[in-house]
Amino acid sequence: MDETKAIIEGLIFASETPLSIDKIAEIIPERNLSRQEITAYMQELMTEYGVRCGGFCLHEVAGGYQFRTRPELSAWIAKLKGTRAAVLTTAALETLAIIAYRQPVVKAEVERLRGVDVSRPLRTLLGKRLVRMVGRKDVPGKPMIYGTTKKFLEVFSLKDLSELPTMGELKDLTK
Repeated sequence: MDETKAIIEGLIFASETPLSIDKIAEIIPERNLSRQEITAYMQELMTEYGVRCGGFCLHEVAGGYQFRTRPELSAWIAKLKGTRAAVLTTAALETLAIIAYRQPVVKAEVERLRGVDVSRPLRTLLGKRLVRMVGRKDVPGKPMIYGTTKKFLEVFSLKDLSELPTMGELKDLTK
């Protein structure tokens, strides 16, 4: 294996969060790699792990790259960890969906769309770091503005918000 590719693979493995192309370039400046060269290494690694079909694979997620266990192994991983997947209530999921699609959005707008108070689900989402306060709206009362976090992208395996399903795709799922 090419030494540079091995270094990049090691960096991704050691990182606790998705590692971006820019961060890789920053860590190994002596390799003098362009973004395109690093991206090419990433594609090679993703292909290698995909062909291998082992216990884990390399995913592009949340603006970076991260090793993840294969989804079909989740039951085995849960047995090892002795945990169940964290479950969000319907209220929390609905609140999260509104924030994801409407962000940046104020609590009053989320409540208007849901038709109920969202204080508890919003607290849950903030506590799980799926949602964050991104500022205050410049209107009387200066309400908080909410948006999703990088952890949201990680949890839902999204590269960025453009990968959210469209309304048409969501309607097709309910047919």
